[in-house]
Amino acid sequence: MKAAIVNVTGYAGVELARLLHRHPEVQLTQVTGRSAVGQRLGDAFPHLADIDLVIEAEVSGSVDVVFSALPQIASAEAVIPLLERGIKVVDISADFRLKDASQYEQWYGVAHPRPSLLEEAVYGLTELNRGEIRGSALVANPGCYPTGAILALAPAIRAGIVLEDMVIDSKSGVSGAGRGLSLSSHFSEVNENVSAYSVEGHRHLPEIVQELRRLRRGFEPRLTFLPHLIPMTRGILSSCYVLLKDGAVASGAAGLKEVRALYRDFYRGEPFVRVVEESPMTKHTLGNNSCIVFPTVDLRTNRLVVISCLDNLVKGAAGQAIQNMNLMFGLPETAGLEQLALYP
Repeated sequence: MKAAIVNVTGYAGVELARLLHRHPEVQLTQVTGRSAVGQRLGDAFPHLADIDLVIEAEVSGSVDVVFSALPQIASAEAVIPLLERGIKVVDISADFRLKDASQYEQWYGVAHPRPSLLEEAVYGLTELNRGEIRGSALVANPGCYPTGAILALAPAIRAGIVLEDMVIDSKSGVSGAGRGLSLSSHFSEVNENVSAYSVEGHRHLPEIVQELRRLRRGFEPRLTFLPHLIPMTRGILSSCYVLLKDGAVASGAAGLKEVRALYRDFYRGEPFVRVVEESPMTKHTLGNNSCIVFPTVDLRTNRLVVISCLDNLVKGAAGQAIQNMNLMFGLPETAGLEQLALYP
């Protein structure tokens, strides 16, 4: 099977190339990146020297699937003609995640170039939408923050044991800001520093709300989502807080056991979600496609606390995109994604 990457020069694109190179069923045949057209991929990124490709301006050859790692707005414009050629697409940008075109315009500041595709696109959170992904020609790869947050809260919402008022506090490594130069990601600004950002509302907020709402009929989340930038390269750790409904689970330690059993049952058999008994660290997912979920209960306040962590460039971007591609083409879901985390 032949694959191409649009915009290989961003962090997600580079990670896609690294992972696809070892995929047993895929041949990476084209990569594009307008800022580096004509360069050999291994010259632009020496760690990819084993991939014998030249960076091109556009996808021109015959391919079965294209991964678009362009920024939002630009990605939709590039993806539309590929879909018209009958090529399956996994879009890593935010261009096809929101179903409501007016919300897209509100949060991204421009009208969507092809609103009809918003309904056709399948939201590619594999663990929740596996059946739809299998039959799709266009998958909207979830954002990195939403992946961790939704996987953390989905079992509790689906079971109807929590109230609608919730808080998600997330902390991300600097690679989430991309390779573009900016003062906010300058070493001297980030090092030995922690800062909250998008305090008035992050662009991933409507995406999280949309997908949490789909989990249970009539559920209308009242969500406060606050991201933070921390001085590390990769990883996202999200701490999610939501009150349990009175009587939804037993009181005391018995209720905690019920909650953990609920989570283990919900994710039983999932290759890339692990429910654990101790609070995880981002290094537990460094370089792999896992999301680790730790549910617990604050017995003093009857509040469910769920901590999740993942690698924002793998499960939060390139790895999940490959997981979705595997489903779209009837391949084993884990193909090319079996690597363990790097530690320390």
